[in-house]
Amino acid sequence: MKLTFHWLGTKKSLNSEQMSRAADAFDAERKFLSAGKKLFDTGDPDFRRVTAVKSQAMTFYKSVSLPFPEPGFRLIRQDQVDTIHERMQAFREELAIAVQQLEMRFSELTMEARDRLGDLFDPSDYPTTLSDSFEIEWTFPMVEAPEYLRRLNPELYQQECDRVRAQFDEAVRLAEAAFVEELGKLIDHLAERLSGSTDGKVKVFRDTAISNFTNFFERFQALNIGSNADLDALVDRARNVVSGVDPQALRSSNELRDRITNQLSSVQASLDGLMVDRPRRNIIR
Repeated sequence: MKLTFHWLGTKKSLNSEQMSRAADAFDAERKFLSAGKKLFDTGDPDFRRVTAVKSQAMTFYKSVSLPFPEPGFRLIRQDQVDTIHERMQAFREELAIAVQQLEMRFSELTMEARDRLGDLFDPSDYPTTLSDSFEIEWTFPMVEAPEYLRRLNPELYQQECDRVRAQFDEAVRLAEAAFVEELGKLIDHLAERLSGSTDGKVKVFRDTAISNFTNFFERFQALNIGSNADLDALVDRARNVVSGVDPQALRSSNELRDRITNQLSSVQASLDGLMVDRPRRNIIR
């Protein structure tokens, strides 16, 4: 799947005349200077609602997909296509509503920009309507060798098959590395919060330091392709360590904190060496 955002630019470089004036102000050479201007206040609540939809869509997209070596592409489960498509449709509708609200205030934001930018303000930098300025698009592009190529040029078809196979081998490596990195960060964060103290007081941590593990385990179970038995075993070990652990109990029991810290440190040590000298795997699709 490929997710694409078409988004209104919020910054723009100064034109040649403005750059020359800026260079003169600092007695600098024009070619050694770069400068830009902010077109409007991106901290405005209505604009933030628009960007929030983009952020939520991207977060969801990454949560239900795995990396793929082709730029812009990610792998999704075939049985999740309908669910993902429906969720993206919902994001598109949310975006349309947020953009409509922003449109009602955009002329006001433009006038505010005129006051703040002074001589740098250029009305041509601003669209007359926002109807086409913010869009979410998603496609399901084909990455396999085209069947017609088998008939036209069998040798070239085989080369394309080999290329695609290599991409999926690399996708497996990327997926495993992403899971290892994510689990490692969760362990590092929790271990850091559980160990030692600050100014003589036990370090404070939020409940999410535990609940984030649960989210990871669910995602791993949903997206794991079973290519690495060692990784599966380590995830199970980590799950057993934090399963049923109550955040409040961790805060109040030094013994429990020490035990969880030691067990997670053991898992982390195994994670550190997991991706070293891994044999190449042939993936059957």
